[in-house]
Amino acid sequence: MRTIRTIMLAIAVIIAMAAQAAKTKEAAVSSPNGQLTVTVRLADNITYTVTSGSDVIIDRAQCAITLSGEQLGKTPQLKTIRRTTVNEDIRREVPIKNAIVKNHANEMRLVMKGGWELVFRAYDNGIAYRFVTAKKGTVTVDDETMLLPIDADSRVTMSQCGTFRQNYEERYVHLAAKEYTKESPMNYLPLYFQTPNGYQVLFSETAVEDYPHMFLKSAGNSTMKATFPPYPLEVEQQFDRFLIPTKEAAYIAETNGTRAFPWRFFVISKDARDIVANEMEFVLATPSVIGDASWIRPGQVAWDWWNGRQAWGVDFKAGCNEDTYKYFIDFASKYGVKYIILDEGWAVNTSDPFHTNKDINMPRLIKYGKDKGVDIILWLTWLEVERNFSLFAEYEKWGIAGVKIDFMDRSDQWMVNYYERVCAEAAKHHLMVDFHGSFKPAGLERKYPNLISYEGVLGLEQGPRCNPENTNWLPFIRNAVGPMDFTPGGMTNVQPENNHRSDEIALASGTRAYQMALYVVFTSGLQMLADTPSRYYENAECAAFIASVPTVWDETRVLFAEPGQYTVMARRNGNRWFIGGINDNTPRDVNVDLSFLNGSHSMTLYTDGINADRKATDYKATRATVSADKPLTIHMARNGGFAAVIE
Repeated sequence: MRTIRTIMLAIAVIIAMAAQAAKTKEAAVSSPNGQLTVTVRLADNITYTVTSGSDVIIDRAQCAITLSGEQLGKTPQLKTIRRTTVNEDIRREVPIKNAIVKNHANEMRLVMKGGWELVFRAYDNGIAYRFVTAKKGTVTVDDETMLLPIDADSRVTMSQCGTFRQNYEERYVHLAAKEYTKESPMNYLPLYFQTPNGYQVLFSETAVEDYPHMFLKSAGNSTMKATFPPYPLEVEQQFDRFLIPTKEAAYIAETNGTRAFPWRFFVISKDARDIVANEMEFVLATPSVIGDASWIRPGQVAWDWWNGRQAWGVDFKAGCNEDTYKYFIDFASKYGVKYIILDEGWAVNTSDPFHTNKDINMPRLIKYGKDKGVDIILWLTWLEVERNFSLFAEYEKWGIAGVKIDFMDRSDQWMVNYYERVCAEAAKHHLMVDFHGSFKPAGLERKYPNLISYEGVLGLEQGPRCNPENTNWLPFIRNAVGPMDFTPGGMTNVQPENNHRSDEIALASGTRAYQMALYVVFTSGLQMLADTPSRYYENAECAAFIASVPTVWDETRVLFAEPGQYTVMARRNGNRWFIGGINDNTPRDVNVDLSFLNGSHSMTLYTDGINADRKATDYKATRATVSADKPLTIHMARNGGFAAVIE
């Protein structure tokens, strides 16, 4: 009798397994070079595995989205699979990294019963997926599932945060995946991890439109899960610049039922240079919708805030006044800097964007700048803009070049839509936009190329919190997903242990050569000169180099990249190459291969001085002839770097 029961049980198990196998389907797509493969498994839910040869990089990650109570991804029913190849060269309207960007991938579109699709793309340097739906009318997005198992011994680098109210300026935290538990704070994208089998992985999102930004928290067992700020139903004003959600919906978005949802992408390589060089955030984003973009003029800007509007050796009282801004304009004109920013304080108050304080005559200041080839960008709180959308038309009449909008500090659906409304209205009036107090880039700067930079970074204005230990991760994480307004250029340089914030003297951690190199290493369509003209005049040689570094590039090459340790980058603008390197707390030599050059060239090189490890302002300028067949050996001090121009 027991034998019969055993046989019957075995038969039942076999039948169940056969039934499960019958409803389980697998489909795969590989990168153009055949190295990366993503295999999608459809059963009770949807999982995907990413491999390179026999190496498993991501194992059975899960994805789904729930619209108005219907979970797309639960027992999916596959209708058909459509395969295509994407192969195009994209010419960027604002070439902040490369003038031509290659978009080459194999695509697999899983068409499901019920009016939805799941699209996967496999690139040579990563994979991406998104949901596409064809539902009638308006739907609520109740939630989106993203479960990402990470090998327990992987090294994870993340920005932990306590709430969704976030300015994206947290320090990076480094820990083993198994150390990130359900009790740990959540974190925001991008996420970086290094697997035990040697792969570098960067996870982020793009084409985020009419949808909130993703955050991550632990689901336990070394697994990350997505979480999103809910849709705000009621808000309360706090101070002059914040609207704080006080009542939230039970859903994360209310949107059109027929649409494409954001891309979730992974940049994957054993070579960290590929992470730094990637352009996936850009190529997967929505193409430009503004038409002619020739009026957009990226460039450098003399900035007044970080240096406290200080000046010395002058015959006027420095401050937020017309004489000080004329001083900034004179400096910008002398060094070929295109813009100056008037930061907080230029207006009569933060609720009135149309009238200046009593010490500034705006029409006269604008004319003074234009006569010297320098345009003005105005700082505003986001709330001031929201309540005065007519200011874009008015500023166009004034002759303003752009706006720096600050303190959004949210990334829910309403705020994401605010960013797009701003960019669209600014584009109508030929105004550039720089967002501070902002989330990370997620594709909007391709759709609206007049959005030329975002903050969303722990930058120089954070004083002692900003040091090379954290900053050296930025090329691999934050700047790897789009332009970054870090605000470099401090001339009072100190080693990090000596950076004690002062109201009188703005200090910058890292050596002088390190600060100069940031202009080459960091990508931004609007690059700040953060120090006062008085300090730059005292350091004229360094100021001249900084002001000569372009903000747009024909070509970018990552020569060396070791996450969090050092990065060396070469960029070409026309017939000039700029090379920059930044280093961590360990002094090291690098041998820079110059084989990308043709023939002999003249080079001006700025390196750490022999005492830069103790006196961070110590640097050395060298002029020499270089050629393609002779590598360049350069020593970088601790927290040091180098910068060069070859022409």
